[in-house]
This record gives sequence, structure tokens and C-alpha cells, in this order.
Amino acid sequence: MQPMEYELVIGLEIHAELNTSTKMFCGCHNDPLEHHPNVNICPVCMAHPGALPVINRDAVEKVIRVGLALGGDISAYSQFDRKNYFYPDLPKGYQISQYKYPIVLGGNLHGVRITRVHLEEDTGRLQHIDTEMGHESSSSGQQATLIDYNRAGVPLMELVTEPDIRTAADARAFAEELHQILRYVNASDADMEKGQMRIEANISIRPLGETTFGTKVEVKNINSFRAVEKAIIYELQRQQEVLEQGEKVKQETRGWDDVNQRTVSQRSKESAHDYRYFPEPDLPPLNLTAGGGFDIEHIKNTLPELPTAKRARFETQYALPSKIISFLVSDKPFADYFEQASSELAAWLGESKRSEFQKASAILASYMSSDLQSLLVAKEAHITDTLITPENFAELVKMIYTNELSSRAAKDVLARMFADGSDPSTIVEEENLRQVSNASALDEIVKKIIQENQKPVEDYRAGKTAALQMLIGKVMKETKGAANPEIAREVLMKLLEGAQ
Repeated sequence: MQPMEYELVIGLEIHAELNTSTKMFCGCHNDPLEHHPNVNICPVCMAHPGALPVINRDAVEKVIRVGLALGGDISAYSQFDRKNYFYPDLPKGYQISQYKYPIVLGGNLHGVRITRVHLEEDTGRLQHIDTEMGHESSSSGQQATLIDYNRAGVPLMELVTEPDIRTAADARAFAEELHQILRYVNASDADMEKGQMRIEANISIRPLGETTFGTKVEVKNINSFRAVEKAIIYELQRQQEVLEQGEKVKQETRGWDDVNQRTVSQRSKESAHDYRYFPEPDLPPLNLTAGGGFDIEHIKNTLPELPTAKRARFETQYALPSKIISFLVSDKPFADYFEQASSELAAWLGESKRSEFQKASAILASYMSSDLQSLLVAKEAHITDTLITPENFAELVKMIYTNELSSRAAKDVLARMFADGSDPSTIVEEENLRQVSNASALDEIVKKIIQENQKPVEDYRAGKTAALQMLIGKVMKETKGAANPEIAREVLMKLLEGAQ
């Protein structure tokens, strides 16, 4: 009997902290990563008696921007609700969220239908520590929990999808694309390492060909794209083993244990009625129309070019490889920097020289995605931190394109530019790095290399062609990378074969 084949059914719930200046319902500074605990708090976010919430307009507009970017419908009417559930890190004892009337309904991303996008407040942060009790240390240690309320009340967007995803790779791709959109429309910094974007996967399996859904398991607060994929794959295998043993999958909430690469049970899963939603009495309903102060058409017209459209344009305009396009577009400031430098190349070459412009742009993209990115990673910096102006980067590319600078010397020039922001032409002149492409100018240097390296010379003459590359390397070292390697090859071959 052949083993049963199962189909994965996945829906995602994704939370993102919005990058507003203040919290969702009060004027406290929105900085959940503040190093000092319990600094950004006030009577409203600490639920003091008589303190009343006020809706953050900027947070509402950011959710509208996300909804429009995803092709969703903006509700004319929206309201906030109380979600009654015990949160030890929310002072009120309930969360202000949205239930029946979210800001956004519908939408689509990568063929996955979006159910809704709504707005709520984030919880505080719990920190579990081991401590000592009394005056004597304990070998086992005692545990205490500290609460930092800086994050409590931070505006939190939640996006919910339909159960349309069928593979772990597709779930990861959806989350990565949404991550880019959130940054492009300036709704959230969405830094997963800082908890600014958290993913929950609702996972079930069913026999291949079945249309009825299986029992759903929710895996909460996954904090990396890699972990999303791994958690789903693990759940597929775990649920499959449960069913094959003749048992039933339990509806529950599980967490992802990144250390042991597995999901772990946390609690039984609640249903909507467990939260006892009811309209928030302290907040008025939202009128999301021009009459209510929200010009949806204007917001739509101010959206930037989105990642999908940008990737398509980059392919047509620059003829770059898809892998490099994906890298550039994944970070909007990086893509913007590339385009600013490319515009300098276009002005230099002129509009009529399209193929030459694309070749120069390819050099720019290659150096940005490799050498520049390596420098940024080593310094734990971002493109917005670099001292290199797009104009100077374009000038460096011009020198490479016209063979004024060898690829080896270009790396050294770029490193200096990155370190102090110097102009590339100044560096080339100061360090005498301009590429030597004149054969006669290389004659004496090549003769010296031949004289000082008789062993590889004899090897080359004996038919070991690899020795020629070693000699070219010696010429490059002698000239500090300034020699044109092709010209150096020609001069070497001429002198080596002519002297026999």
C-alpha cells in the first residue's frame, strides 16, 4: 500500500510596527527599542483612570497606503474594538484592535488573496531573567519577569491572507515581497531582527485531492524569512506523522524553537468569540472618505513605484541579470542610489548610445552588488550611510568603462572612496593608478619580470601555458594593478616567443 500524499494549506498573519513618530493612541514617542525601559510611557498607554485614547491619523494613512499598494478596497467606514484577552504586558487588560470593520478589505500579492488589513496597538515586552532570592545564591536559580512598556501602544498593522499558499517557499516569497512593499510605501522599517515585523503561519494538511481543510495549527511570532520556511516544513512532517499514526492533529498555537529547529506547543487555539469583541466606546468610528478628511485618491497617486513594477522596468531599461535586479530592488534606497548614478552615466553617454549605457550600468550594478555591498556589510552600514556620492560612483564606472582604470585598481579606489569619500580621479592621480594601455610603456617592466622569473618563463616555453598567467600577475603586481592585463599579455607573449 502506497503512503498517503498530503497537500499543504497555508495562510499567513503578518504584524508590522508602523514607523510613526508617536504611539497609536497617545503622544508618547514611538521608539520601542529605547535602551532605557519604561521611558516612553504616559497615563494613556499605562491605562490610568480617566485617560482617554486619541487615534493616530498618520498610522491610519500608512495602513491605507499599504492597502492601496496591495490592490485592496479601503473601507468607507471603520471602527476600533476592544479585544478582551489577558495580556500581562498591556496595562489595560485588553487590546484596542479592529474586528468587523477593518481599514482594508481584499487585495492580492503573488496570487495570494488578502482577507484584510487592520490596525491595533502593540503589547509591551516581557523579559524573563534568572535571579537570586535572599542573600544566598541558588544553584538552580529563580526566575522573574520584567515588563518594559515602551512598546505598549505602538501602532501595529496586521495583514491576514486567505489559505491560498501551498508551499513553504511560496510563503517565504510572499513575506519577503510584503516586507519590501512596507518599506517602499514608508509604512514600516519592518526589521525582523528588531521585532518590527512578525509572521504567524496557519498550517494544515489534507490528503492530495481533498477539498476540505484539515485542522489548522498556528505557529506564532516567527522572526525571519528562513524560519518561516523551516517552520512550515517541520509542521508538514509533524502533522503527517500524527495522521499516519492514526491520531488527530490538535488545533493549537505553537511557537518556533530556532535553536532546536522545531515547533513547540504553547496553548490551545482561541476562536474569535473567546475574545469577546465589542466596539471601543472611547474612540469614534472612522470615516475614510474625502469628507472624513482622508483623500484616498491623493494617497493612491502619491504611492511610489512598487517593487514588481521596478523589477520589470529595470529589466527593460538596464538589461541586467534577474539576480542583480532582485538585489537592487530589494532595498529602495539602494535602488534609488543605483538610478541616481545611472542617470549620470546616461548624461555622459547620451540617449542615443543605449547599448553602451546598458554596459556601463551593468558595471555599476556589479560593483554595487559585490564590492560596495561587501564594504557595507563589513562596517554594518547601509547605503544611506555611505560617503560615496552617486556622482563619484558614476565617475569611477566611467574610468573602468574607458579602461583608464583596471578592475583590480578599481577595487582599491572604491575602498578609499568608501573610507573617506574622496573623488576617484583624485585618488587615481595621488596613487598613480591610471591604467597603462600603451605597449611600449610596458616593455621595460615586462623585460624585468622575464629576467627575474626564469622558472615560469621556461615552463611557458616548455608548453605550460598556465605559467603565462603567473607572469601577468607579476606584471600587475609590479604596476600596482595599473597595467592593462590584455596589453600585458600581448607584450609578454611577443617578448617570450621572440626571444627564443
